[in-house]
Amino acid sequence: MFRAVGVPGEDAELAADVLVRSDERGIDSHGVARLPTYVTALQRGATNAAPKVEVVHETPSTATVDGDNGLGLVVGPTANRIAMRKAAEVGSGWVAVRRSNHFGIAGWYVLEAVSRDLIGWSMTNATGIVAPLGGATPRIGTNPIAVGIPSGEEPPFVLDMATSAVAHGKMEIAMRAGTAVPDGWAIDAEGRSTTDPAAVLLGGALVPLGGDHAHGGHKGYGLAGVVDLLCGPLSGAAWGPFTPNFTVVDRPPHDPHGDGIGHFFGAMRVDGFGPLAEIKARVDDWIRTMRSSPPLAGEEVLVAGDPERVAEADRRVHGIPLVGDVVAGLRAVGDRVGVAFG
Repeated sequence: MFRAVGVPGEDAELAADVLVRSDERGIDSHGVARLPTYVTALQRGATNAAPKVEVVHETPSTATVDGDNGLGLVVGPTANRIAMRKAAEVGSGWVAVRRSNHFGIAGWYVLEAVSRDLIGWSMTNATGIVAPLGGATPRIGTNPIAVGIPSGEEPPFVLDMATSAVAHGKMEIAMRAGTAVPDGWAIDAEGRSTTDPAAVLLGGALVPLGGDHAHGGHKGYGLAGVVDLLCGPLSGAAWGPFTPNFTVVDRPPHDPHGDGIGHFFGAMRVDGFGPLAEIKARVDDWIRTMRSSPPLAGEEVLVAGDPERVAEADRRVHGIPLVGDVVAGLRAVGDRVGVAFG
């Protein structure tokens, strides 16, 4: 489908890999369910199918990349490769990105780094759908952040999280299923807590990780601010409430508060801190120590990345389940671009 709307072959394969890997890892909100929106944006010219992604400023360990309004699924991996290359050359690499679009799951990028014995960092800002702590209207994005740390015999530590109480994709899943969401995830247009996922789209907002003051909402709000500042003002991308909405496919090409969605990638050589095998063995020890903690009744002690790893192992054998609405959407967009579903 990407090729059918003008995305060059290798870029199309890369974009498809990012989406399918998301579904494999159980993050259904960011997988092929989003394909119709990507395709529509490409068809309407709101996203550049064949961008010229280029470095516009750099030092040996840092760079700013202009994504030329390309697919984030292509711009992101390109910038991430630059960060990893710089890390291989000088020990660490840090890349800020502007004029990009939605880049899939943040975890995809750190998995690429981990596979090269690098500590990976990945983050992106997003449209302002989260209320600032104490606020009643949306001003900042869910702004996910991912960190990957290589291990030895154990699976790597892979944190991939939104800085809001919940990723917006989970609200979309609830809306498709027609189910309520837990209390404490969102507020309605009047600033009242709500369990109706549709209320967010009707003038409401998600809340920061932690929720209110009493439950540590300042921590999630602060993390969201860090991500927004590194992805937006640092690169020249839009930020806060000015960040383009992923679901709007006819957005203007320029905003005085910055251009497009912004990302930030980092990579650090593990052996820049000591012998590689020794450090990876110590990470193994840390992981085993956490997992050996006596669990609460009915609970299991996990390490970041465990749920996604379990989902991936299962889905690679038994396949990826898709709900009816997603299948219908794929069939419809396939018919539109002349790609048979099957």
